[in-house]
Amino acid sequence: MKHLRWLVVSLVSFATIINYIDRTALSVMWPSVAEDLGMDSHDYANIMSVFLIAYAIGQAVFGRIFDAVGTRIGFMLSIVVWSVSIALHAVASSVTSFSIFRVLLGFGEAGNWPGATKANAEWFPIRERALAQGIFGAGASMGSIIAPPLVAALYAFFGWQATFIIVASLGFVWLVPWLIVYKCGPEAHPWITEDERQYILTGQKAVELDEKIDELKVDEYVPTFKQLLSHRQSWSVILGRFFIEPIWWLFVAWLPLYLNDKFGFEVKEIGASAWIPYVGAAIGAIFGGWLSGRLIKRGWSVNKARKTVVGIGGLCMLPALIATSVASTPMLALGLIAIILFGFQTAINNIQTLPSDYFSGKSVASLAGFSGAFGVISVITAIQIVPIITQDGTHYLPFFILGAALVPLMLLAVLVLGGKIKPVKRKS
Repeated sequence: MKHLRWLVVSLVSFATIINYIDRTALSVMWPSVAEDLGMDSHDYANIMSVFLIAYAIGQAVFGRIFDAVGTRIGFMLSIVVWSVSIALHAVASSVTSFSIFRVLLGFGEAGNWPGATKANAEWFPIRERALAQGIFGAGASMGSIIAPPLVAALYAFFGWQATFIIVASLGFVWLVPWLIVYKCGPEAHPWITEDERQYILTGQKAVELDEKIDELKVDEYVPTFKQLLSHRQSWSVILGRFFIEPIWWLFVAWLPLYLNDKFGFEVKEIGASAWIPYVGAAIGAIFGGWLSGRLIKRGWSVNKARKTVVGIGGLCMLPALIATSVASTPMLALGLIAIILFGFQTAINNIQTLPSDYFSGKSVASLAGFSGAFGVISVITAIQIVPIITQDGTHYLPFFILGAALVPLMLLAVLVLGGKIKPVKRKS
């Protein structure tokens, strides 16, 4: 089969779409769920926070699991756990039961990210990794585009309990092609052509020399977890995600509530409009990956290409966040949020390639998982303070200012702290 690597990343992208449909279902239906069960925004913040705590733990744990058992089995474990847990939401009746099932969901869904980064490192040469990460990232955006109208339609026909069961079935359907296609990595896969195998494997050994990409073999450095955390390059990735992750999650978690609080949108109106900003996110995911790869093909170093694209993402987010804080109409707000999420995805998909730029495939999932877990710490903090700084949804100016303050911190971590983006060598 020609171009097998693109089929692999497409399957990962479809898993990510399902991931986001499942996690978004509760926020879209929250006005109805809250009314039926007598809950409020503080209950929602608490449910989201326990989800994120489990999500942080899950990223760190699944990073190690993927490096230990491989991508094929790692993804199977992850998607089974999260599909079962979203189905259990159908029998939830209180903050406690929602929180328990949300913990299981967060832990399972977390595996998707270190798993995708590891699959990317295994199946793509360096010059194509940002584009592959962009396709995977576009899955998150497409899931967020599809989820509001899909969940709202299912809710209208079946109610919120049955909707959770229906979306849970998507994960089990996905497992069938995954287990058929992803037999192993490219070095031994029986379907791959020899030309594609050599293209992938030789491209993974590229290192920088005199600001060019040369196909030179280097000794593989596989650090222990302690050694991994001793490098400033690792902390560049960790802190970069720590500062940028809340910008995405503020909208994933709070956009439906923002539209309800600020503009009086109900479930039907949320379903009809909450997908709009994620069109910008999907375009940004593909654009950021394409531009980075295009610059490298034109002779730019990995260092210059990655940092340029991350900088472009930051320059899109910062002014749009400030402008959204004073948006007076729902369409203006949704348009500006689309720009914010375009910038976020442009930047994040290049940040997520950095573990494979710095380290070998045998360490990539561990760093990706730990940096994702560390990023969730800031997300949990942001989620908890939103009801406080917005005065229970009546004053959203601080919400957007918080996001704007995080952008320059992310840029400092990625552009300055990590130094030059190139393979990390063993310390003497």
